[in-house]
Amino acid sequence: MATDHIRYDVLAREALRGVLRRVLSDAAAHGLPGEHHFFITFVSKAEGVKLSPRLLAQYPDEMTIILQHQFWDLEVTEDRFEVGLSFGGIPERLVVPFHAIKSFFDPSVQFGLQFDASEAVGEAPPAPNLPAAPAPSAVAAPAAAPVAASAPEKSEQPAQPSEGAEVVRLDRFRKK
Repeated sequence: MATDHIRYDVLAREALRGVLRRVLSDAAAHGLPGEHHFFITFVSKAEGVKLSPRLLAQYPDEMTIILQHQFWDLEVTEDRFEVGLSFGGIPERLVVPFHAIKSFFDPSVQFGLQFDASEAVGEAPPAPNLPAAPAPSAVAAPAAAPVAASAPEKSEQPAQPSEGAEVVRLDRFRKK
């Protein structure tokens, strides 16, 4: 099997993270257009994630936030985003590096991205000068790939308006 010196998997993953970065940058600059809103799931204890101790105790492994109506001061940099959200009426500032994100979903257009969770737990990508490990197959798939997701089934209870952000699992939106 040939060694992938180009690292197509890394290039594809970074390109998909670029989509996420661009979407969040546009939302920070212009707000959310139309009915667009975002479900973002990330690893709570990944390197660079900043949460209050209260939120970390409540979501020790992963957390899903919704950027829709009640968020503020969204800032996007090359490697992370920061946003203000309210949890149970208490304002919080979250810092989430892009490498910590497990999934991104915009239910208004049924668009989603899913990323490999193992890379979020403090594992840095290989240095560009070092040879990469051989790919597990001749045709390597990117670690992040678009995922098709569906809206909640009609039998589920409708979302109740709440004070602040609601944290939900994306499984609620997947076909069973």
